[in-house]
Amino acid sequence: MKKITRVRVDLNDPSSFPKGFVDKKLVDATSERLIKLHQQQDDADAMLDAAKYAKGVRERIGLSQQEFSKRIEVSLETIRNWEQGKRSPTGAAKALLKILDRAPEIALLALSV
Repeated sequence: MKKITRVRVDLNDPSSFPKGFVDKKLVDATSERLIKLHQQQDDADAMLDAAKYAKGVRERIGLSQQEFSKRIEVSLETIRNWEQGKRSPTGAAKALLKILDRAPEIALLALSV
């Protein structure tokens, strides 16, 4: 069982803030340039996560990139871009990948009709 700890914080009273969560000196020393670099790294990591996810879905289904592109009616180039982290699936494509991941047989059957 997880232990839940509740903390009351008064935003007008910094002494009520939990200790050890924020290094104020480090925060104050962080430049806009460093923040931008961190954001870029986070974005790159998210692209890699999306690429691994797209590739993992395709591999779990057991299809080649070409077969997968035909089955889901997405260009082969798009599949390659997803898996190489050049692009991320969005909108309907992202939803379709989730469905293919959770219920591949049903999704592929629906796509074949």
